[in-house]
Amino acid sequence: MTKWARVAESQEILDNPPMPNPSDLQASIIPVTPFQQNTTLLWSQATKEAVFVDPGGEVPRLLGAVKHLGVKVVAIWLTHGHLDHAGGAQELSRTLGVDIIGPHEDDQWLLDDIVAQWAKYGQTTGYENCVPTRYLKDGDKLELAGHQFDVVHCPGHTPGHVAIINKDAKLAFVGDLLFKGSIGRTDFPKGSFDDLVASITGKLWPYGDDIHFVPGHGEIGNFGWERKTNPYVSDLALGRG
Repeated sequence: MTKWARVAESQEILDNPPMPNPSDLQASIIPVTPFQQNTTLLWSQATKEAVFVDPGGEVPRLLGAVKHLGVKVVAIWLTHGHLDHAGGAQELSRTLGVDIIGPHEDDQWLLDDIVAQWAKYGQTTGYENCVPTRYLKDGDKLELAGHQFDVVHCPGHTPGHVAIINKDAKLAFVGDLLFKGSIGRTDFPKGSFDDLVASITGKLWPYGDDIHFVPGHGEIGNFGWERKTNPYVSDLALGRG
């Protein structure tokens, strides 16, 4: 088992406590919405300051996790603007009194369409359109309790997608860019397969094989393993092996 483990499947966090982690940073993954999108509650053991990464919905459940863990949420970080990643951000921001940071401004058109998109799936309550307090751009830095995170603009799945990476903790939040054994869809409006592959190979792989990543759906993965085995972006698949 890696030090970063998927710690909460579909059950409440009370039944799935965070796994021990030698870093000060701790993470609990809470799948939300019918799409089982991985919302992460990330916090510092030392200060109990926390951030939500991609709170897609089920806000009461997310607030319950905050209460149970006894942490103080200081910000919301978004990797991209799709409905299942950002649908709960505005309500959480209002309830907790914290800023929404990210994604890149090129995804605002998606954030403006969250309610309409959920309505197409028959969901008419529990989700809101979102306006970030601050957009992110390539090269920006984020901070949580003294821990620095790189912001990497990675278009392809959406034009404004970003990845958020902590080199010291060897942890990346990649949204729907990369999955264990797969990659994000590019058949949505403004998606690009070529851009997605370039983002993964040109911007994620340079961080090293020992980076573990939290994807938007499914299990935590490892850059090195995907670079060896992923049928879409491995070195062999791309003729670089």
